[in-house]
Amino acid sequence: MSELLRRIDARTKLAGANKLEILLFTLGTDRNTSRKETFGINVFKVREVMRIPAITRAPDMPAAVEGMVSLRGALVPVVDLARYIGISTEAPPAIMIVTEYNGHTQGFLVGEVDTILRLDWSEMRVPPAMLTAQMGGLVTAVTELKDARLVMMLDVEKILSDTTQIDDSHLFANLAPIEKTNRTVFFADDSSVARKQIERTLEALGIRGISSINGRQGWEELRRIAAQAEMAGRPVSDFIQIVLTDVEMPEMDGYVLTKNIKSDPRFADIPVLMHSSLSSEANRQLGISVGVDEYVPKFEPHRLAEVLGRLIK
Repeated sequence: MSELLRRIDARTKLAGANKLEILLFTLGTDRNTSRKETFGINVFKVREVMRIPAITRAPDMPAAVEGMVSLRGALVPVVDLARYIGISTEAPPAIMIVTEYNGHTQGFLVGEVDTILRLDWSEMRVPPAMLTAQMGGLVTAVTELKDARLVMMLDVEKILSDTTQIDDSHLFANLAPIEKTNRTVFFADDSSVARKQIERTLEALGIRGISSINGRQGWEELRRIAAQAEMAGRPVSDFIQIVLTDVEMPEMDGYVLTKNIKSDPRFADIPVLMHSSLSSEANRQLGISVGVDEYVPKFEPHRLAEVLGRLIK
């Protein structure tokens, strides 16, 4: 096996152990605060890091979108992250991080790239309410480094939703309510954009939803539901019929959440769907290895509706 394949295989196995690798970067020194904040993005989403190539500007683009670049014959949109976040920096960005996310490629302009950090998802914490409010929900998780720096994980889904300005109403068109009534899906996702998309899909199907913002919170709530079912002398399936989980979540990722569910006999009749932007075959196989019943890519409401409807029926 080549060195490249070994590295890919090793990183794929990280997820199943509730671990991840994040690429650390900065956007430059903020003129207003004189601070240089550190941000992170999951290495799984990074395709390459490069000096900024020639950018072709186009009219009527969102303010934070610099334009398009040509990468191996494909046009890739480029977002200036400092401008998007609202940071006025002393120097222009020098690096472009090319990411592949949910089948789409885009570039993010940043000031500097630091290093790749390997850590446990349990070290990634839900951001405090003050930071969430200050950043407009853009930060999904935080962790503190040994040198006391705070690393903020950005909600890539929110960035793309805000900068593409695409009317997605057609994605939810022609979703018919399922025949079964009084059905509930429990879902866990740390992205507010993803949770909203799930809610819109469930609403169109006439299915009730119960949500949590990460795997740890989700597991605690599921255990509470199971205890409630036991006290009532009823199966858990009387309360929820399906669990839908993201992969990347602070404190506990979707793989570990799935392992917990599948190892608890109280949830024996509850199918688990993995709902993620990490839609490579390696991630699918890892999901299957921990007991996932089906793997559904994010932002495909009709596909999600089909799988939910089939399993509920």
